[in-house]
Amino acid sequence: MTSTGIRLHAPAPGWAISADVVVVGSGVAGLTAALRCQAAGLTTVVVTKARLDDGSTRWAQGGIAAALGEGDTPEQHLGDTLVAGAGLCDEEAVRILVTEGPDAVRRLISTGAHFDTDDEGDIHLGREGGHHRRRIVHAGGDATGAEVSRALVAAVRARGLHTIENALVLDLLTDADGRTAGVTLHVMGEGQHDGVGAVHAPAVVLATGGMGQVYAATTNPSVSTGDGVALALRAGAELSDLEFVQFHPTVLFLGADAEGQQPLVSEAVRGEGAHLVDGDGVRFMVGRHELAELAPRDIVAKGILRRMLELDAEHMYLDARHFGAEMWERRFPTILAACRANGIDPVTEPIPIAPAAHYASGGVRTDAHGRTTVPGLYACGEVACTGVHGANRLASNSLLEGLVYAERIAADIAAERADNGLHARVPVPVPQPDKPAHPLLAAESRFAIQRIMSEGAGVLRSEESLARAADQLQRLHAEARRALEENGKTAEPGVDTWEATNLLFVARALVAAARLREETRGCHWREDHADRDDTRWRRHIVVRLDPDRSLAVRTTDTADFPPTRQTQRPQEQ
Repeated sequence: MTSTGIRLHAPAPGWAISADVVVVGSGVAGLTAALRCQAAGLTTVVVTKARLDDGSTRWAQGGIAAALGEGDTPEQHLGDTLVAGAGLCDEEAVRILVTEGPDAVRRLISTGAHFDTDDEGDIHLGREGGHHRRRIVHAGGDATGAEVSRALVAAVRARGLHTIENALVLDLLTDADGRTAGVTLHVMGEGQHDGVGAVHAPAVVLATGGMGQVYAATTNPSVSTGDGVALALRAGAELSDLEFVQFHPTVLFLGADAEGQQPLVSEAVRGEGAHLVDGDGVRFMVGRHELAELAPRDIVAKGILRRMLELDAEHMYLDARHFGAEMWERRFPTILAACRANGIDPVTEPIPIAPAAHYASGGVRTDAHGRTTVPGLYACGEVACTGVHGANRLASNSLLEGLVYAERIAADIAAERADNGLHARVPVPVPQPDKPAHPLLAAESRFAIQRIMSEGAGVLRSEESLARAADQLQRLHAEARRALEENGKTAEPGVDTWEATNLLFVARALVAAARLREETRGCHWREDHADRDDTRWRRHIVVRLDPDRSLAVRTTDTADFPPTRQTQRPQEQ
């Protein structure tokens, strides 16, 4: 795969360091990959956008799904995952996840993570939507992500990994052969490094998390602006399944005009017996699916939206008053505090909820070892599309995917370095192209993109709404290019303008994929194509960016997850 030559408008790097591996992101995927790479003897640098513990992982409430309980098996976990993925999961990728998952959780525990246990000292397992068994490991009741983040950050600091915090990754560097040669980044504030610099490395692991900030209302933190997906696009990597954005069914409703990160009400609350009801107290999910409130997330989100449309209501309710104060305080203290902070007491009243953007099931296309279509560039966690999630992620599979595939990436990098000689020379990046860099959007464009996406490419989509969104996004893109080409003007380089520009890259790619998929499948809901169509659309949609800055969108020939076509080592052929 040849680089597009497209890069963000930014100052030239003023400093550079070298490493064997640079990991971008500090969630469960990034820190696991970094720890495993260091353990393999590789010089590893971790770059993270905020502080080490500020990523999406710490917001995860539900837990980690793994077949650890008596009577449960990886095969049963596989079955539930395939059902949730609505015919588009890569079965081999899922089999890797569920088979290697239990031991990956045990290794996380050995790293220092502490999970909730029962009176006998065994790990307490919860249940969430789409799971037919209790297999969700959790910590602090509903603070699993915070505990996982704490344990991994502590391990990173104890082992002295080189970390660069408050750093926004900009673009991928490549050598004369088109292989990865590192990244450019901008470090905000004082520290060992400041301003724009570079980390030179033959292996780059993208673990940058999600892109939820492309929508006006999301459960994602403010740093989730799709930076890794945008970087990969500019580098010439392929994306897959980007249209499958999961909208979490039960997000605390703060008003129709609420924007930014919204408080999540974990699926685990329904797993413990909470009911979805309308304003009259009617349980509207009963009869819609055999699991009622515990149906897969796309089914529940659509059920809520349909009921809202039927009643012309802005939200529905989650009723867990029967839990009582003691259970709320013990099992869901974080959610209880968030509700009370917003004037709702779930002990005495139903919780107003509505779906909001939550998780990207698609992303940078990888193989079973996390390799993308750009040699030396890896991806894991939410930024990646391994084929595990298909058209809809099964609850609590995300942290597990981060663990399992991060370990596989570290093993692959270590094996490749062993083949080529440990600490082989760091590749020399080719000079930046002479043609103008990609223009930057004004910071306020972020809000325009979010409005366009929420109105045109949200839970409910149609050709009309998606075409309108595509036209509006194209205008933003064209105006920025015209200003640069005709007047040499672009917005001032900075974190706000880089983020806004990354969001536009991601939004255009997402809408292009969503327009092409003329069916309703998983978490992709087309009003004008209400049925699932396996004959035409049991396929993956692949998007890449061409050097002329246009998007190339295609479908695969079959439902099989396509290979990344990277050169494999002899034992894998």
